[in-house]
Amino acid sequence: MPAPITEEQTRLDREALLDAAEALFYAHGIQAVGMDRVREASGLPLKRIYRLFATKEDLVVAMLRRRDRRWRASLAAHVESVPDPRARVLAVFDWLAGWFAEPGFRGCAWINAHGELGSSSEPVLAEVRAHKQAFHDQLAAWVHATGTPLAEPVFLLAEGAVVTAGITGDPAPARHARAAVERLLGGGESRPDQPGSALIRTKPARGSHGAGSGRTRR
Repeated sequence: MPAPITEEQTRLDREALLDAAEALFYAHGIQAVGMDRVREASGLPLKRIYRLFATKEDLVVAMLRRRDRRWRASLAAHVESVPDPRARVLAVFDWLAGWFAEPGFRGCAWINAHGELGSSSEPVLAEVRAHKQAFHDQLAAWVHATGTPLAEPVFLLAEGAVVTAGITGDPAPARHARAAVERLLGGGESRPDQPGSALIRTKPARGSHGAGSGRTRR
């Protein structure tokens, strides 16, 4: 008779499964990746996988929820290391620029999930909306600390930069959005754009993304 599975082993199996699912779903798309591929990448049998998550939808929701915690914690650690309230808001866009430039960046995991499953999965839609609301509230708190009522336009500039960078593969939208926010907040001349630059600029297609692309700190 096999030994019972311990809580620690369950935790390790769950993390290994989420690591594999996140990397595959982010790099290749949720619907394009079957559970057999998740099984191969995680090293767990399908029976064990379905004991941890009864459905693929449950796995997707758990993956997005864990990624949200890591993503916003990384952003907060960067922003809150800056003492000046105005500079903190601008630091959001510096952090976004670093994320956009990471190898394997494929845009916003929540927007990607919404595009694939938002119309057919209420749990996924709810998780996407929860992430966007949490990011909005996080950003709004930093903007309010500057004494300006600019939370909504700053949030829209951040979201627009994320979407545009995901489409173009170019981190420049973070710089453009930062310059716009700097003008909104006042207190200094924004950094000039490069001659001939544009918000939308396509780049040559990147090579294939490795399985680790979903496991960045963001």
